[in-house]
Parts: sequence; structure tokens; C-alpha cells
Amino acid sequence: SVQEFMTFTSQLIVERSALGSRASVKEQEYLCHVYVRSDGLAGVLIADTEYPPRVCFTLLDKVLDEFSRQVSKMDWPSGSPATVGYAALDGYLSTYQ
Repeated sequence: SVQEFMTFTSQLIVERSALGSRASVKEQEYLCHVYVRSDGLAGVLIADTEYPPRVCFTLLDKVLDEFSRQVSKMDWPSGSPATVGYAALDGYLSTYQ
């Protein structure tokens, strides 16, 4: 399924990325933009090839900054959408769509 593809690809890209790095990786017809902060918090944005990478990294930076302020660092490794409440993501996705 699409969800499985996104989850698997995101985990693989984050695992292969160094702390403090940003990268764009082509996977099938998509570009996967990853940002791994120096504190280990990471985000992946999957977009088509026409969406500007600079905008992707701006969005990732904003989301990760806000997430790190709202969610305890202790919850980062084991958290999931079911256990960590972060409602601001929907607003960002709507704005940047």
C-alpha cells in the first residue's frame, strides 16, 4: 500500500542519514526530502518532483521545531501518531499543499 511504501522508505532514508544532514532521494516517481537534526529528531517529506525542494526543507524545519517544543524528547523514540498528540501537522500540510 501507499502508507507502507511511505513508512518503509522514510525509515530507511532516516537510518542512512547522518545527524545534522539534509538530503533529497529519488524513489520511484517521488522525491523524498529528509532532515535529520543534530538532536536526532528527523522528518521526511515525500513529494512529486515538481514541488520545490527549498519549500520542502522549510516545512520540515518548521514542523520539527514546533514538534520538539510540544512533544517531550523522551517520547520521540517510541512515539507514534496514536500515542503522540501533534495536531499542528494537518495545518501545515494544508498550508503548504
